[in-house]
Amino acid sequence: MTGSTILAAESVVELPSYEVYGSFGRPDSGSWMFDARCGVLAVGSAVRLTLPVATGGHGRPGVEMLGRISALRPNEMICIEHVQPWRGRLRLSFDRVDPARTRVRVRASVPADGVEWLVRHVGGALPVRPARSDVIRIGLVTSKSGPAAIYSMATEYLAGLAVDEVNDDRGIDGHLLELLVADDATEAATAAHEAVRLVRSGCRAIFACTTSSSFAAISRAVRGTGVLLVHSVMNERSSADGENVVRFGEQPADQIAALAGPIMRATGGRNWFLVGERYSWSYGAHHAARATLPRTAGRVVGESYAPLGTADFTPVIERIQRSGADIVMSSLIGADEVDFQRQFAASGLRSTVGSLSLVMDEPTTAHVGADAAEGIWTALGYLEDGPVAGNSALVARYRERYGRWAPPISTLSETVYEAILQYAQAVRHDPDADATRQRLALLTHRSGRSGTEIGARDLVAPRLYLAEVRGGGLRIFDEDG
Repeated sequence: MTGSTILAAESVVELPSYEVYGSFGRPDSGSWMFDARCGVLAVGSAVRLTLPVATGGHGRPGVEMLGRISALRPNEMICIEHVQPWRGRLRLSFDRVDPARTRVRVRASVPADGVEWLVRHVGGALPVRPARSDVIRIGLVTSKSGPAAIYSMATEYLAGLAVDEVNDDRGIDGHLLELLVADDATEAATAAHEAVRLVRSGCRAIFACTTSSSFAAISRAVRGTGVLLVHSVMNERSSADGENVVRFGEQPADQIAALAGPIMRATGGRNWFLVGERYSWSYGAHHAARATLPRTAGRVVGESYAPLGTADFTPVIERIQRSGADIVMSSLIGADEVDFQRQFAASGLRSTVGSLSLVMDEPTTAHVGADAAEGIWTALGYLEDGPVAGNSALVARYRERYGRWAPPISTLSETVYEAILQYAQAVRHDPDADATRQRLALLTHRSGRSGTEIGARDLVAPRLYLAEVRGGGLRIFDEDG
């Protein structure tokens, strides 16, 4: 597919242009401002908005775009460089109709990969060209849409960077790597469908940067196909994983064990409220908290599970207020975590209750906003500003390749970069091995990782860095181990 398509939408608002412009990104602006969310109207601020595009029978109101403000002209124009669900630019203009009315226009240029995404998004099928004999295909299932898209923004970029670096280093046994990318839309059924498509397209390994519920669906869908499946983001693990499965990333039990003592000493509190979602990740995280906290004199005084995709957390916040909690631990992800943390801060609880988030990575922090996220604690295996050897060179290569407005690298996207590099190293001498032997090769390769530099770290049990959101960024204040 070549060329591009222009998407455009507009609405007339019964307000003067300066008021319309000034309301961009505020929670009360509503659909007439494309449901935009932005902490501060300034160049560089993270933005999400909904483009009102017909989405067939999926019941979705439009296409949510994620990016950053790249240019402003007060009361007249806002430009946004976006990365999800495709890379491009949006331009919003505010044209005076009369002193009391403004026409709001949005215009987006959709490149070929964006058109392909839209076709699949509405249920269309597209052919995949046959793989060449000198190519090894691998697949990436990530969340280019849905609640998890916020933490997945840099994943496709980093996977592509890893593939290019493998190919620049002679590939795998004389074969080039080729990457096919699929969007699970943060839905388990879609994840399974897309995984089957990748298998049928000839992928020998699939890297899943998805929620645990999507991963479980993928695992069932590819069982018996001979394809290696790598879960490349933090997860709660499972004893039921098959012989074709490798799971990398932080585990909630380790994160909680690293954070519990320090945050209780810092706050002087020991009463915990657990906020999660109705799927295996949060269930596993809450189970880990209940097992870990008594060993540090902490106790759980309440918990809640919201459906994935929840936007209004008022009932949860009211329960927290009534519970007498000193510390709130969140296992929410992506857009849900953004909405919860903003509402939690707006309630005034941030100043009196300690905040711990298991999935507070750099993109999520940016979308929560500097003021609302201030003071949240986390424990992660990678930080973009972290001290791991080789990290500054990786960040430099990433920025040179993808530009100033590319989303920040985070533990939830960086691990797939290292996972692909380690996969290529592990199977270099036997690229035609079946999934069981590839899994063993990858885990054997992993056992020699020293944890000292990018590409040579132990991804199964990564070293954790304790960090707190300060001044809009994650600042390391201690190290585990």
